[in-house]
Amino acid sequence: MVELKNVTFEYSSGDGLERGSAGGIDEKVSNGSLCGVNLSVNDGEFLLLTGGSGCGKTTILRLLNGLIPNFFEGQLKGSVIIDGVDVSHAELYDTAKTVSTVFQNPRSQFFNVDTTSELAFALENQGRPEQEIIDKVNATVKEMSLEPLMNRSLFNLSGGQKQKIACASVAVTGNKIILLDEPSANLDLKTIDELAGLLKKWKNEGKTIIVAEHRISYLWELADRTVVLKEGQIVRELSRAQMDKISEEELHELGLRTNRWLSSPQDIRSLSDVEGSKPQLSKETQPPLEIKNFRYKYSNGYLALNIPQMQIPVGKITAITGNNGDGKTTLLNCLCGLGRRSKGTLLYQDKNYNRHGRQKLIFLVMQDVNHQLFTESVLDEVLISQAEENEEEARHILATLDLEAFADRHPQSLSGGQKQRVAVASAIASGREIMLFDEPTSGLDYNHMLQIGEIFRNLKKLGKTVIVVTHDRELIKECCDQEIHLADYNSI
Repeated sequence: MVELKNVTFEYSSGDGLERGSAGGIDEKVSNGSLCGVNLSVNDGEFLLLTGGSGCGKTTILRLLNGLIPNFFEGQLKGSVIIDGVDVSHAELYDTAKTVSTVFQNPRSQFFNVDTTSELAFALENQGRPEQEIIDKVNATVKEMSLEPLMNRSLFNLSGGQKQKIACASVAVTGNKIILLDEPSANLDLKTIDELAGLLKKWKNEGKTIIVAEHRISYLWELADRTVVLKEGQIVRELSRAQMDKISEEELHELGLRTNRWLSSPQDIRSLSDVEGSKPQLSKETQPPLEIKNFRYKYSNGYLALNIPQMQIPVGKITAITGNNGDGKTTLLNCLCGLGRRSKGTLLYQDKNYNRHGRQKLIFLVMQDVNHQLFTESVLDEVLISQAEENEEEARHILATLDLEAFADRHPQSLSGGQKQRVAVASAIASGREIMLFDEPTSGLDYNHMLQIGEIFRNLKKLGKTVIVVTHDRELIKECCDQEIHLADYNSI
């Protein structure tokens, strides 16, 4: 039994890393704190935690796995009980024998540099016998079809592949309580389906599963109950029967994403759009962006990209889709000039741009935005992206992204979704003609996903070319003019 009894928690200044607005509707700033939360989860129950960014979902998980107060400091009132033990007074290593967590950013939970060692780490840390460790790792690899990922550097894996390893490192422990924080954020549709299958297996084994998630469609049939949070309080609880009856419109009114599984463009077109019909492609008035003989090899000789020819419309919003590991992020890195080993030609407005020329033409918002946040404040982050500093314009950009209240905050003190929006703000401030976005809605709630779609449409109105790598079918439905499936062009 998992119980939160009248739990109130407030992070110490700068410690929460889950601070944000309430989803674009309420201007009040939430900081991931909790206020008077009472919640019970029965053994073997599958609970879905959802709500807007900064509502407290991650905070609940941190309380349950002991990271609060052992790692994240703050003022805690109330009790967090697991099997009769108050977690806040227990040692982390004792809690870890019962509770396993898959974090939103799997990179933050890795302790090794290769995949096989990572799977063995938790068992080694518990002092299990060597043969038991080998047997459990091998069984987990076989069960999750991870053979192609074994004995590989974690640094060379895609975001989705890292998430698979994170899930496997949890599965191998056999712990009876499993917590997952935005586990689908960087996964393709096929891998999300595989994750749902793994969760179903854990559920059938009697595991207690608690998932904090914005993308709820793949979980909707699995969850026994849904808890909706807003500003640190539970505002709605849905039983299984209520989940079966609730409409998509009611979910949107709660600030939640669709509960319908969107798996293909046909599915997307069959749904009613949020703001009118899906944009239709018009006849191009400008020559397309043309890619010829684009190739990229890693230092070990692995050919990750080989595109003989691809055309991308100028002044449009194009989604690049595909499975994890297909080379989508590699393509963006090569397009903007980051791939030093890249070969090939990029033609734009009848001019051939080499790697250095592309760096001045194109702006990239990375999948892991921590790699491109450099300054001491959110405002400074936007200012350094401008050709000439203009604070009034910078603050206006922040306001359009619900970030004005954080102008003086350090970027690294923000939540993942907020950091994502800071990087988007920097892209807008740069004024570049071509803008690349790598999974810009990972970790974003429904309202901020709509906000990103609106920003992309506004960029298109300004004549910008937007290229977005995404697994987010709701975003594609919301704003994209064209979808390019990379595997149709990448001949590797």
